[in-house]
Amino acid sequence: MEYTVQKLASLAGISTRTLRYYDEIGILKPARINSSGYRIYGQAEVDRLQQILFYRELGVSLDQIKEIVTDPSFDGAAALMEHRQKLLEKREQLDLLIANVEKTIAMTEGRFKMSNKEKFEGFKKKMIDENEKKYGKEVRAKYGDDVVNQSNAKVMNMSEEQYQEVTALAEEIKTILAAAMKTGNPAGELAQKAADLHKRWLTYYWKDYSKEAHAGLAQMYVDDERFKAYYDKDQPGTAEFLRDAIEIYTGIKK
Repeated sequence: MEYTVQKLASLAGISTRTLRYYDEIGILKPARINSSGYRIYGQAEVDRLQQILFYRELGVSLDQIKEIVTDPSFDGAAALMEHRQKLLEKREQLDLLIANVEKTIAMTEGRFKMSNKEKFEGFKKKMIDENEKKYGKEVRAKYGDDVVNQSNAKVMNMSEEQYQEVTALAEEIKTILAAAMKTGNPAGELAQKAADLHKRWLTYYWKDYSKEAHAGLAQMYVDDERFKAYYDKDQPGTAEFLRDAIEIYTGIKK
């Protein structure tokens, strides 16, 4: 079956403007243009649009989606299995948040007593899921599933105090690192303090600390563009500076 822009937009529940934009950026081209100049879409385009909308629902950017679906090695069936797993994880997260809200409502009405740990369970699960979506593939490839699963379990077992401590520690690292950057010396006192704070921050997430793993993570901050963009957001070169400081701190150069 073939569809015009209007019919496909109606079928998918999106605007015709969205379909035209997808055509303009090359993420979803029509199968053909008919003699009247109308875009015509076939089954292959319908299937691709479904994939695109799945990825959009999961928060993937259009640039990333384009790279995925236009890759010659793209496997639609495998992608659907991945979508299913991600949606199940998202449902689990929502179920936790809903349960959290229901318990809070019951608590405010005097029907239920809720521990501080329970209050933060949904938020910690959300943090884990977001990290998995952004960096999970690379981190699991580098450190293995067991290490990552242990780290996630450690986060879920954090107390309210620990959660607040690690959040404050992350902000302190950013502040100290910014000041250290101005000195330009990764071996200096401020830079080495930032490296030490970074080690302390890691111990909230890692079951066991090792200098080798610490240095390896610092190198990944430089090699992976997403980590690099996070650290370089306010000051370009911060990722490399932190890597150098941690290499000096651990005595290990990758």
